[in-house]
Amino acid sequence: MRDYGLETKRRVEFIRSVIKTAAADGVVYGNSGGKDSALVGALCKMACDNTVGLIMPCGPKRNYEMDMPDAKILAGHFGIAVRVVDLSDVKTELVRAVSNEMQVSDSALANIPPRLRMTALYAAAASENRLVAGTGNRSEGYMGYFTKWGDGAFDFNPIADLTATEIYEFLRYLKAPDFIFEKAPSAGLFDGQTDESEMGLTYRSLDSFLLTGTTNQHDMEIIERFHKASEHKRNMPLKLNSTGGIDSIH
Repeated sequence: MRDYGLETKRRVEFIRSVIKTAAADGVVYGNSGGKDSALVGALCKMACDNTVGLIMPCGPKRNYEMDMPDAKILAGHFGIAVRVVDLSDVKTELVRAVSNEMQVSDSALANIPPRLRMTALYAAAASENRLVAGTGNRSEGYMGYFTKWGDGAFDFNPIADLTATEIYEFLRYLKAPDFIFEKAPSAGLFDGQTDESEMGLTYRSLDSFLLTGTTNQHDMEIIERFHKASEHKRNMPLKLNSTGGIDSIH
């Protein structure tokens, strides 16, 4: 297990350094009411008092009935300011406009809310000279379980190297509310959705592979398939260079 006292100090220093280098006045992050955003919010608040979490419901009833109340409790627990930006009508209008020209797939529909939330976060950041903090963890990153240019877009991420298992350990160290340890991880993209059911394996199994290199054969095949298929998400877009070769944009 990590020394979470040391990890707290190291990550707070990292956040302060990023803010100072960018000459920013504060931090904004998406407060979903889940474990990852809870930890990001807590660390950012320790590093910068001018931290605000945006609660951004975008359609599903659980966004209003579960995610928003949980997000407010977590923010209150860690003393973080919250604002609610309701994106449900925006999503409806975007889907209507696009649907006039094409059949919108289920995958496309699921990825609209994260991209709308990213847009709202950057609107807040640009308006108030803030940096956008990312909330994705190592487990999700390895599987590609995030939306490109959605929750995968941010200015810095203080938890990207932590597995889901370590996120929970860190939150226990910080004495987060008990409900966060009982809540099934979910992106909240539609009612009934959970991370583990969509991926087809548990975080326990995935993190066992990431932390020890071992898991069962069935889950290993799932992990390898997801990781290979999502490689493009972990790299910047490709471009031709002056010699005709291919580079990533940096």
